[in-house]
Amino acid sequence: MCLAVPGRVTEIGERDGTRMAVMDFGGVVKDVCLEYLPDLAVGEYAIVHVGFALQRLDEESARRTLALFEELGLLQEEFGDPWEAAAGEPAAGSAEEVER
Repeated sequence: MCLAVPGRVTEIGERDGTRMAVMDFGGVVKDVCLEYLPDLAVGEYAIVHVGFALQRLDEESARRTLALFEELGLLQEEFGDPWEAAAGEPAAGSAEEVER
């Protein structure tokens, strides 16, 4: 599944002529392209999908959404360890892991 996830801008810079941000998604940090939201500033929140900031979001909505995604296990599914996923190993604490 590929979600649009809210994140908070922690840094802004430029890479190869493209405006980029470092964003925090509830503890997971990723690089994000800001070309669709060129005026987004450090400290603001935006919804991000496939590495692009798409829509500005208020802090309360972002925090509620991140908390709900965490509760549902969707953040682990979205941002889990790619090497673990590629190996087909269940995430720690998953039903498959508990059965072992």
